[in-house]
Amino acid sequence: MITAEFVENAVRQLSSEELVKFRQWYAEFDADLWDAQIEVNAAAGKLDALAAEELADYQSGQSREL
Repeated sequence: MITAEFVENAVRQLSSEELVKFRQWYAEFDADLWDAQIEVNAAAGKLDALAAEELADYQSGQSREL
Protein backbone atom coordinates (compact mmCIF):
# COMPACT_ATOMS: atom_id res chain seq x y z
CA MET A 1 0.00 0.00 0.00
CA ILE A 2 1.29 3.43 -0.93
CA THR A 3 1.32 5.94 1.91
CA ALA A 4 1.10 9.71 1.91
CA GLU A 5 4.70 9.80 3.15
CA PHE A 6 5.80 7.74 0.14
CA VAL A 7 4.03 10.12 -2.24
CA GLU A 8 5.51 13.17 -0.46
CA ASN A 9 9.01 11.76 -0.86
CA ALA A 10 8.40 10.93 -4.53
CA VAL A 11 7.10 14.45 -5.23
CA ARG A 12 10.20 15.97 -3.59
CA GLN A 13 12.33 14.08 -6.10
CA LEU A 14 10.56 15.40 -9.21
CA SER A 15 12.37 17.73 -11.57
CA SER A 16 10.93 21.21 -12.08
CA GLU A 17 9.33 20.13 -15.34
CA GLU A 18 7.80 17.01 -13.81
CA LEU A 19 6.56 19.02 -10.83
CA VAL A 20 4.70 21.33 -13.21
CA LYS A 21 3.08 18.33 -14.88
CA PHE A 22 2.19 16.84 -11.49
CA ARG A 23 0.62 20.09 -10.27
CA GLN A 24 -1.51 20.31 -13.39
CA TRP A 25 -2.59 16.70 -13.07
CA TYR A 26 -3.35 17.01 -9.37
CA ALA A 27 -5.37 20.21 -9.82
CA GLU A 28 -7.56 18.45 -12.38
CA PHE A 29 -7.80 15.31 -10.25
CA ASP A 30 -8.79 17.29 -7.16
CA ALA A 31 -11.34 19.37 -9.10
CA ASP A 32 -12.92 16.19 -10.48
CA LEU A 33 -13.24 14.76 -6.95
CA TRP A 34 -14.75 18.04 -5.72
CA ASP A 35 -17.25 18.09 -8.58
CA ALA A 36 -18.24 14.49 -7.89
CA GLN A 37 -18.80 15.24 -4.20
CA ILE A 38 -20.93 18.30 -5.03
CA GLU A 39 -23.03 16.14 -7.36
CA VAL A 40 -23.54 13.54 -4.62
CA ASN A 41 -24.45 16.21 -2.08
CA ALA A 42 -26.86 17.91 -4.48
CA ALA A 43 -28.56 14.63 -5.36
CA ALA A 44 -28.93 13.86 -1.65
CA GLY A 45 -30.57 17.25 -1.04
CA LYS A 46 -27.75 18.49 1.18
CA LEU A 47 -27.59 21.80 -0.70
CA ASP A 48 -31.34 22.48 -0.79
CA ALA A 49 -31.44 24.66 2.33
CA LEU A 50 -28.50 26.75 1.12
CA ALA A 51 -30.06 27.20 -2.31
CA ALA A 52 -33.40 28.20 -0.78
CA GLU A 53 -31.70 30.77 1.46
CA GLU A 54 -29.79 32.30 -1.43
CA LEU A 55 -32.88 32.35 -3.65
CA ALA A 56 -34.81 34.14 -0.89
CA ASP A 57 -32.02 36.73 -0.60
CA TYR A 58 -32.12 37.26 -4.36
CA GLN A 59 -35.89 37.60 -4.46
CA SER A 60 -35.87 40.10 -1.59
CA GLY A 61 -33.26 42.27 -3.34
CA GLN A 62 -30.48 41.47 -0.89
CA SER A 63 -28.06 40.37 -3.59
CA ARG A 64 -26.36 42.03 -6.51
CA GLU A 65 -24.83 40.98 -9.79
CA LEU A 66 -21.13 40.21 -9.78
